[in-house]
Amino acid sequence: MAQTLSISHVQLGAAEERSVVEVLRSGQLAQGPKVEELEHRFAKLTQVAHAVAVSNGTVALIAALQALRLDGDFEVITSPFTFIATVSAVVAAGGTVRFADVADDFTLDPGCVEAVRTPRCAVLLPVHLYGLPADMGALGTIAQRHGIHVVEDAAQAHGAAIDGRPVGSFGTGCFSLYATKNLTTGEGGLVTTDRDDVAERLRLLRNHGMRNRYEYEVLGYNYRMTDLQAAVGLPQLDRYDETVRRRRRNAAILSEGLAGVDGLAVPGVPHGRSHVWHQYTVRVGDGARLGRDALSAGLRERGIESRVYYPKPVYGYAWCRHHPAVRADRAPVAEAMAREVLSLPVHAGLSDSDAGRIVDEVRGLLT
Repeated sequence: MAQTLSISHVQLGAAEERSVVEVLRSGQLAQGPKVEELEHRFAKLTQVAHAVAVSNGTVALIAALQALRLDGDFEVITSPFTFIATVSAVVAAGGTVRFADVADDFTLDPGCVEAVRTPRCAVLLPVHLYGLPADMGALGTIAQRHGIHVVEDAAQAHGAAIDGRPVGSFGTGCFSLYATKNLTTGEGGLVTTDRDDVAERLRLLRNHGMRNRYEYEVLGYNYRMTDLQAAVGLPQLDRYDETVRRRRRNAAILSEGLAGVDGLAVPGVPHGRSHVWHQYTVRVGDGARLGRDALSAGLRERGIESRVYYPKPVYGYAWCRHHPAVRADRAPVAEAMAREVLSLPVHAGLSDSDAGRIVDEVRGLLT
């Protein structure tokens, strides 16, 4: 029987083991020199002045909004087609969420932003979904025109770029290092910024408001990352270029092999934007021989895992619909995507033959 191809695969080895053992033997388990090294190297990857490590990607979003010192009663415009943390972080930081619809590339549609913007809007929060940057040129122009902040949800897009400029450098960038991300520490997050004042505020917020021990300058929290977590991530940075290269090769094999299948739309990459393929997501439309769920079931029977990211726009969940800090503006494109999207394996652990097998099985089921 053929080996099951999983939707994600974490590749850890001897380098990570040595790095973790080094921390264990040092006795410095909490935030320390490994975290500092991770911050320095990630700032270099994203071409910013500062990267501040925190405990997870949700905290990265909350801390980024808190660090901007926004006035009370502020609104944030974001995508309805995202993981729930994008929304819950805004609510946790004291903001109100407004949704603008997405474009065919799965990211925030600049043409829909103005329709939901009010004078209370203080932040534009695009999501770089599946590893593809949002249209930061157009979105940045809107933010600049209205004098509002940009916070990037780059949880899935480590190393993605627009015309060579990395995501996380267009505003305040928020990254997740969760177990299945392209770069992982199990749990963890990073906030990137070129603003010295924002970086300083982030470092206070993550450490109970302390710059020096027992000198509490602001209301703070425990948002810290441990050196054990950073030790897992550092060796992955050494080979991160190869990880992305492998994902891009697998995506190219899938796109070439699946082109022209009736009812199946393969993901594109707009000109000037570089994709890091955290997920490879197709759309299974009405013209397909099988529906999305039937295709997924057929692939599972053939030993290929697939997943739906995401089954509803976030305003489709009851707590969002009824929460006073969430304005459930309808988004028809996002609703259509939720009915059609299916992510196929694209991770760096796949061989060329594995990717070819996925193509053969999908084509076999749909043609």
